[in-house]
Amino acid sequence: MKDKVLRKLFLGFIQIHILHHASKEPVFGLWMIEELQEHGYEISAGTLYPIFHNLEKNGLLTASEKVIEGKVRKYYGITAEGKEVLKLAKEKAMELIDELE
Repeated sequence: MKDKVLRKLFLGFIQIHILHHASKEPVFGLWMIEELQEHGYEISAGTLYPIFHNLEKNGLLTASEKVIEGKVRKYYGITAEGKEVLKLAKEKAMELIDELE
């Protein structure tokens, strides 16, 4: 039970991480996995890509493909709606942090 609850919480944090980094510059899977690992999240491509696709489906990210060293790499950038959602998520996160202190 505890693991399921933590997983849901962490998936929310991961989505905020993705939106944050995509707001700075377009991100791709392997880079995002490594970035999340630096923050203690152990996430596989099999978990990350459905999150990317869900954020894209909901209009928060947009995908583009680039050929890098002969391989097609999919990059995800934030949309205007994604920026609005990120702003709101940051506000709510800060409000919660203030309350927890």
